This record gives sequence, C-alpha cells and structure tokens, in this order.
Amino acid sequence: MIKQLSIIGVGLIGGSLALALRQAGYCRRIIGIGRSAERLQAACKARVIDEGTTDYAAGLADADMVLVAVPLNSYVESFRQIKGKVRSDAVITDVGSAKACVIEDAARVFGKVPQNFVPGHPIAGTEKSGFEAAFAELYRKRRVVLTPTATTSSRAVDAVAAMWQAAGAQVEITDAAHHDRVLASTSHLPHILAFGLVGSLARESDVEEIFRFAAGGFRDFTRIAASDPAVWRDICLRNKEALLQALRHYREDLDALEQAIVTGDAASLMEIFTRAKTARDKFSFN
Repeated sequence: MIKQLSIIGVGLIGGSLALALRQAGYCRRIIGIGRSAERLQAACKARVIDEGTTDYAAGLADADMVLVAVPLNSYVESFRQIKGKVRSDAVITDVGSAKACVIEDAARVFGKVPQNFVPGHPIAGTEKSGFEAAFAELYRKRRVVLTPTATTSSRAVDAVAAMWQAAGAQVEITDAAHHDRVLASTSHLPHILAFGLVGSLARESDVEEIFRFAAGGFRDFTRIAASDPAVWRDICLRNKEALLQALRHYREDLDALEQAIVTGDAASLMEIFTRAKTARDKFSFN
C-alpha cells in the first residue's frame, strides 16, 4: 500500500489514477503538486487529491511514490524540482507517451538514471484533459507499459506494477526503444492523421456542410483530434524518429491505394481491404 502518492501534474491521467487508487483503498494520502494554487484547490474540492501545493519540497518530502504526469517538454523542469527533495527510498515513475526521451531527460538532470525511477506509460485516455475529466475506471483492463533500464531496481518496478494493478490495469514490461516504435504506429500516427484530416477539411469553403453530413465513421476516427494540441505537438517532436518511420511506411501504403484507385485495380483494392479487415477482426479492443 502507498502511504503518500505525490502527483506532479494533476490532470486526466494523474487524476484518474488518484481516483482509482482511492477507490481501491490502495493509497492513504494523495498530494497534488503544480503551478496553479487555484487549480489544485479545485482538485481538492473535487476530492481528486487530499491536498495541493505549489511547493515541491513540501509536496515531495513524505512521498513513497512520486508520479510525473506533465507534458513531455516539462520533464526536465519536473526532474530538477524532484532532485534532492525526495526520500532515498521513494519510487519515481511517470506517464509519458514516449520513453527514450524521458530516460534521456532523467540522465541529464540526475547525472544518471536513478535506480528508483521506473519509466511508464498507461495506454489509456480520452480526448478530454484536466482533472475535471478524470474518472476511476480509466485504467480498468487497460495496458500500462513499464520500460525500466538495466539499472532500475526490481523493488521499484514491483511497486509501480502493483500500483497500476490496484488501479485495474494490466502491466507489461518492455524496453523504451521498442515501446516508442510500437506507440508511434498505434497511437502517435493515428492522432496526427486525425488532426491532419480535420485540419484539411476545416480549410474547405463548404466546411459547415462537410461536417453536417459527417457520419459515425468520421466521428469515431476524428474524435482524437479534439485532444490537447500542445500535448501532441510535444509527442511528435520527442518521438520524432519513430514517428517519421511510421509516417513513411503509411505514406507508401497510401500511395499504393491511390495507384489502385487511379488505375481501377479492383483486385488490389479488394486485397488491401480484405487484409485490413482480417487483421482488425483478429484483435479485441474491449
């Protein structure tokens, strides 16, 4: 059981974890740390956290678990605030959507990656943001990927895994590079495609008519384009190489589709669509 969880950045992700752990009775005290005293006070009033503070030293002093839940471009500053302010036995983890860059940031700030730091990424979320959107069931039956380094303490890994399992998640462990390649294709690429499509249509002169006649497929595919633009800007830039590789591969397949349509190649279109349907039908996303 966690005695005190200190969350740096109380938004959808950190807030949902706080609610899940409170519901499970797995955490005695939850402290929120951030820059806005007003927002932290509101999170307290909503019973997402027990206490909020803008003072990192005060918020971290008694923590046995620290969760970094800030945008990727804020990690260096968060690590600087953590350095020298946590107990030697405290476990530090995070929720960043890219992992290699987070590990690099930790090494840069701390001199080397701390043994008690467990990089993590819950593969869950919505297009909404802020603690107001948090709910306890967000992680139920969802995957959380941990990417410990060669020097990460097994005790720390076990503690973080147990925390996520208490929130209802399924924990998997892999290396950071593999995580970044897979998530570039399955999460980062779909988001930028959704942003790109909606942005392209929004420039059309008859945009109102286009969106008025949009059906369920358009709604489902583009829902994630309502996500926080700043968050996804940072993800694109910080997982750049893996995302560019996924984009190049997708562009090749898109060119093949275009060519089949141009030439009226019904057989190729049928093959592409059948292969995609077969692959999609194999997997359950429940």
